[in-house]
Amino acid sequence: MPNKDAINAQWHRYSPTQRMQRYGLFLLTGLIIGWATTSIEVVWEWVWTAPNQIADLFARMAPPDPRNLDSILSVLWETVNIATIATFLAVLLALPVAYISAQNTTPNRATLWLGRFILVSSRSINTIIWALLFVAIFGPGVVAGIVAITFRSIGFIGKLLGEAIEEIDRRPVEAMEATGAGRSKVVLYAIIPQVVPTFWAVAILRWDINLRESTVLGLVGAGGIGMVLQGAIDTFNWPEAATVLLAILSLVIIGEAISAFLRQRII
Repeated sequence: MPNKDAINAQWHRYSPTQRMQRYGLFLLTGLIIGWATTSIEVVWEWVWTAPNQIADLFARMAPPDPRNLDSILSVLWETVNIATIATFLAVLLALPVAYISAQNTTPNRATLWLGRFILVSSRSINTIIWALLFVAIFGPGVVAGIVAITFRSIGFIGKLLGEAIEEIDRRPVEAMEATGAGRSKVVLYAIIPQVVPTFWAVAILRWDINLRESTVLGLVGAGGIGMVLQGAIDTFNWPEAATVLLAILSLVIIGEAISAFLRQRII
């Protein structure tokens, strides 16, 4: 005869202790969000009128003004060049940084921490901040934009490649070292072939990201289509601003398609 307690027993997903922990976590999250909301100043009148402002802005943008389309496309091509050149330079600079920041390839602890410091420094500063810095150094123009995106990309590429190097299969490396192969041959024939797929994936992904970031560099004077957009906004030329935004949207879509095509063919 089945046990009466077993018949009346009901299955519960969480134990009482787990439920209390979850309720406590929800309460703590609510308190943190409430504290964050009260610690910032929000003009709620502007928030409530935002839908009307958005509708008014879109009404001013319609229809887009294509009269300066030739100059817009020219600056758009400049934006593509900024992203492409910066990605190429970042890849070249990130390779040695990735090598010294990986624990299984770095020569010593000093170079390891040097590589980690470079990666953290690069990734912790936003592209716009880099652009502001290099505009002050090189002056307004594409040079500042290229250098800014390059410095920002080094940390991204170097970190992912460094992690890929740390995760390689050690057996080919040990086999070549056992035959007396030099360090350069070990790197060339045992390490590089294992990280090549990651290398191409990261490079293509970073180019796609840089294409998007280069569209806003002009807002701080670092070249690209952002300068045209800023000029249209400053002069309240909303139809031309709409044309620039549509051009940026088209560029991003084309860049995404190119990235997907390259990933399918190369990786």
